[in-house]
Amino acid sequence: MKAASREAQEQVQGQLEELIRNSDDSVAAAAQIGTELFLVVDQLDRERALRVAVADQSLEPAQREGIVNDVFGPKVAEPTRQVLAAAAKQEWSTPRDLRTGLVNLGRRALLKGAQEQGQLEQVENELFQLSVLLENEKQLTQLLSDRTATADKKRGLLANVIYGKVTVFTEALALQVIGRPAHNPVDDLAAVATQVAELRGKTVARVATAEELDGSQRETLAGKLEQIYGREMAIHSEVDPSLLGGMVIRVGDEVIDGSTRGKITRLRADLAATTAY
Repeated sequence: MKAASREAQEQVQGQLEELIRNSDDSVAAAAQIGTELFLVVDQLDRERALRVAVADQSLEPAQREGIVNDVFGPKVAEPTRQVLAAAAKQEWSTPRDLRTGLVNLGRRALLKGAQEQGQLEQVENELFQLSVLLENEKQLTQLLSDRTATADKKRGLLANVIYGKVTVFTEALALQVIGRPAHNPVDDLAAVATQVAELRGKTVARVATAEELDGSQRETLAGKLEQIYGREMAIHSEVDPSLLGGMVIRVGDEVIDGSTRGKITRLRADLAATTAY
């Protein structure tokens, strides 16, 4: 997304959050706005001419707003209409950026709902663990990655797996991610989990261990990493028995390999280098 579009998204996001904050029921308002924005994106995906018209910079902002009001006004609640009108009046670099902006705004609305409900950390953990599940369930991931399958079919498949096992916000976010792939299901879900951590003011440390960490170990590790990096950390942990012991920590592009497998690999490399001489 180009700079102009990022600025447009930030402007609309401020209005979206204000609408949620000032509503009588912020949780319900956030859920409704998020859900309806995704339905709007579905229609924009089906109708290219409409997508182009809403972002057409040759039209006056009031004209673009009028198109949004005419098409979506009768279909969505007033807060959602206001968000769409605000988006239509902004200057987006391309129609695709507008579409991406609405997806991001829909996600933001659902995350604000989770935050108001006190479930933001839970949603973050559930999204990441779902990405780990898919990483281990290759057949399911392959089905969800099938480009010949419709978005509805893939969402239905995932819904059968997670229904009743996660919060309603996690389910809504996960189904939308699966229906609008950016890369692959595993990375896309992990990316949204990272967005949740950022909303909580934390940096993600992805930690792989030979055995599952308990709560005390997670807290201790987070504290040590916060001392190293100088910022609050969110631990996204997964179990990888092939590590044999220890752990591998990834923070951004930096990798700290303290696993037994890593030590053995380095020892073998050192021995091979010594032998070569």
